[in-house]
Amino acid sequence: MKTIALWGDSIGKGIIYSEERGRYCLAKNRCTNLLKQAGLEIDSWARMGATITEGFQQYQETEARPGSIAVIEYGGNDCDPNWDDVNDDPDSFHDGKTPLPLFRDTLAQFITEARIRWQEPVAVIPPPLEAERYYRWVCQGRDPERILRYLVDVHHIYRWQERYAWAVREVAQALNCPLLDLRTPFLDARDYPSLLCLDGIHPNESGHQLMAQTILHELRQRDMIPEVQKEAVA
Repeated sequence: MKTIALWGDSIGKGIIYSEERGRYCLAKNRCTNLLKQAGLEIDSWARMGATITEGFQQYQETEARPGSIAVIEYGGNDCDPNWDDVNDDPDSFHDGKTPLPLFRDTLAQFITEARIRWQEPVAVIPPPLEAERYYRWVCQGRDPERILRYLVDVHHIYRWQERYAWAVREVAQALNCPLLDLRTPFLDARDYPSLLCLDGIHPNESGHQLMAQTILHELRQRDMIPEVQKEAVA
């Protein structure tokens, strides 16, 4: 069976916010664990806070296994501006940690490099955030009025992140790269905020269950996993 090498951020790593503990922690029933239970071999290089430029640099420094699948999942940290800078100067423009053109270029380089290394790249569209919840989260320790002055409306956060989701789709299509769309299944849910943590951006364990189901479905549609594993995650 092909090994799946996962390159991504905290969503790929399985980080959730525990309201009971009042902090971030690894979810017991995270997506990668559920996929492993289904019999898939996952080699995770995902890291909390990672951007695509940091991930690609680490990828270049890491020995790849020819014939494996390289899953590339970034965007959540890349699109985030420096919220302290926004708070200090809400009347100036603040780009994401990875400006969109650089994000596109780096994703294209990542896909190309994976192919050069005889891996099969798969690009991931991350789940959506919930704007009002995430707005309240980033306002902690900051002035909500100044943050809102910059945003103009709270839902600008959602639209800003969505640009990166579309960039993943467009780059993958341009390079004929397989795509795992984790955004649409969340949006298809009648109450997708119920699949997210208090911070409005990290999927909770129910969200991880949905991601695992989606990934298994997509992989079996592409005949990337053996028949026996097709219904391993209910």
